[in-house]
Amino acid sequence: MIEDTIAKIEARLQSTESLSDDKRRELQQLLAELKSEVAKLSKTHADEAASIAGFTDVSAHEATRETQNPTLLKLSLNGLRSSVEEFEDSHPRLVKIVNSISTVLSNLGI
Repeated sequence: MIEDTIAKIEARLQSTESLSDDKRRELQQLLAELKSEVAKLSKTHADEAASIAGFTDVSAHEATRETQNPTLLKLSLNGLRSSVEEFEDSHPRLVKIVNSISTVLSNLGI
């Protein structure tokens, strides 16, 4: 399920015309890193890993919509950031990746 969610995000990024090639590559790299980290996390925290993938999907959707709703983007990014808060000590790389994804997606909404 988590891999399907990330594949869906990757497909959305490929089809989003408003992304520059640099942003697309940056997000693809971050998603590859996220996929690896979430796979590790899912072995011990499956529900939390699914939430992280889900919030990433919703955030990517909101950031790449043709007509953005800033409120929904902000809410989805807050959910994404909140989904990793408890892992700051145990999975700092995961938190760093999610924060980077949040920043890139948030900047797309400018």
